[in-house]
Amino acid sequence: MRVAAITVISVLALAAGPAAAPPAHAAFEPTSMTDLSGEAGPFVLPLPPPAVVLTPFRPPATRYGAGHRGADLAAPVGAEVHAAADGIVVYAGVLADRGVVSVEHAGGLRTTYEPVDALVSVGQIVSRGDLLGTLAAGHMTCAPASCLHLGARLPDRVYLDPMALFGPWRVRLKPWAGLGP
Repeated sequence: MRVAAITVISVLALAAGPAAAPPAHAAFEPTSMTDLSGEAGPFVLPLPPPAVVLTPFRPPATRYGAGHRGADLAAPVGAEVHAAADGIVVYAGVLADRGVVSVEHAGGLRTTYEPVDALVSVGQIVSRGDLLGTLAAGHMTCAPASCLHLGARLPDRVYLDPMALFGPWRVRLKPWAGLGP
């Protein structure tokens, strides 16, 4: 467990490099959670806020065990789906009868978005907030409503709770008033 935590922290630290702003022509305003200092992390929500989680991440007990390897976010069919962080598109196509886009980020972390009608292609470099495609119908766990399945995976194929990517990471300790030497 300690090794997994160190791996997650290392990947997040690598991903925390300089964050690019979305292109000037983008109508989408990326939204990320911020810490008390007001600094945003390198990951932004792929859908306009608020993020309503219909089905949360449930890690499998074993590598091939049952679980839910992502989070399902409520959104209407046709909603714009944006890159959560800077990276390169490593997959954009149909997989198991639904559109899938996968983006690899710094440190090998991979985010996956489905079902999406892709507007990007493999090898394309994307910046945080760039449009990847539009939400399609067809994610089974959300029927009859629609949702975006968002996944996050480390290079060793360990899945993470993707919602943890959007949380505040910096901890700042400040002295209490009246205490000290």
